Amino acid sequence: MEILIKAIQLILSLSILVILHELGHFIPAKLFKTRVEKFYLFFDPWFSVFKIKKGETEYGVGWLPLGGYVKIAGMVDESMDKEQMKLPPQPWEFRSKPAWQRLIIMIGGVTVNVILGMVIYAGILFYWGEEYLPTENLKYGVAVDSTGQQLGLRSGDKILSVDNKPVENFMKIPAEIVMNQAKSIQVERDGQKVDLTVPSTFIAGLIKKQELFMVPRQPFEIDEFTPNSKGKEAGLQKNDKLVGVNDVETGYFDDFRSEIQKHKNQEVSIHVLRNGAPLEIEVKVPEDAILGIRPKPIDNYLDFKKKEYTLAQSIPAGVEKAFTTLGDYVKQLKLIVSPETKAYENLGGFIMLGKAFSPDWDWARFWSFTAFLSIVLAIMNILPIPALDGGHVMFLLYEVVTGRKPNEKFMEYAQVAGMIFLFSLLLYANGNDIVGLFK
Repeated sequence: MEILIKAIQLILSLSILVILHELGHFIPAKLFKTRVEKFYLFFDPWFSVFKIKKGETEYGVGWLPLGGYVKIAGMVDESMDKEQMKLPPQPWEFRSKPAWQRLIIMIGGVTVNVILGMVIYAGILFYWGEEYLPTENLKYGVAVDSTGQQLGLRSGDKILSVDNKPVENFMKIPAEIVMNQAKSIQVERDGQKVDLTVPSTFIAGLIKKQELFMVPRQPFEIDEFTPNSKGKEAGLQKNDKLVGVNDVETGYFDDFRSEIQKHKNQEVSIHVLRNGAPLEIEVKVPEDAILGIRPKPIDNYLDFKKKEYTLAQSIPAGVEKAFTTLGDYVKQLKLIVSPETKAYENLGGFIMLGKAFSPDWDWARFWSFTAFLSIVLAIMNILPIPALDGGHVMFLLYEVVTGRKPNEKFMEYAQVAGMIFLFSLLLYANGNDIVGLFK
């Protein structure tokens, strides 16, 4: 059921984005009296799931969910309609329109995606506000894994700044380190300020790991049990506070998890505080060292901050958030093409996208990720690659500057090369997803 819910959210999100993106091309094309022969959600090689003809345009839904398209008469596009291009130009064709009109038609999709990102972000801020965990509110410090330890961090450290610049939102710290390729992290340890150097190899390893290397530290109080929980079978109860394993004190959740890993297939004595009274419970630790216990949510211990927005405040804040997202994604692209980080090894496809959605229907998360995807779609489409909007814009700008149209045969070859590159990228990204499933 979880996979189905995520798949439905992914398809719905992509459908919204593709339809509105293609409308961005369709509307200016119609305004400039350019004939649009097809308007499709998803691709329709050989056959379509649904189609209907209205006026001069065929509207339909294809069976291949890799995007969508509008087929504009007199334009070298993914349809590769060479026969039409051999005929004399007609007044209603794309190639007969002035360069400035063709430019507006081509950037329409990207423009709509950027505006849509702004509108969604503004709507989210107005309706739900913005909740985050201030870095200064981590009173227990952070819990770090082996990756964080390689950097020099220790569980219990309190983050002060990154490159000597405070980061208000704790959850933005990993992104701040990676995307800005931070050189140092400042922490408070045992009342002293410690400066940790971030080696470039650490950033490359962090990208490859694709997991958080530090999380807020918290005490370990039981919230609920999983089915067939070994902890519950042994006598542990909801609200028990776990403070030790045998003779080792485990004041926090990460301490307990680390210590219990050392006792696989052994019987241990777990020290518990139940209603404030100390108690020892004998537990047989299974081979995977998982007792089936879920701790209480982090907001039971740490104070989150929520910022509310009026309608007037949400609009500029939504615009700012959209442009911040755009800038951050451009930084990610630079990391992807960097031979040092090798971030391209972690490119993912539809499975990775699906995992980003909530396992239950969370509208706030759905719209937030849809806004992010809208910005990503805008950036990817404006890249100067033939077969993308940016490729057409590149050729149009050449025409505007030189006063000459590129040779149509050259445009055809460029379109084919661009399509081969994009499909290769698509196969690589989704291949990474499949390999990841087996790993």
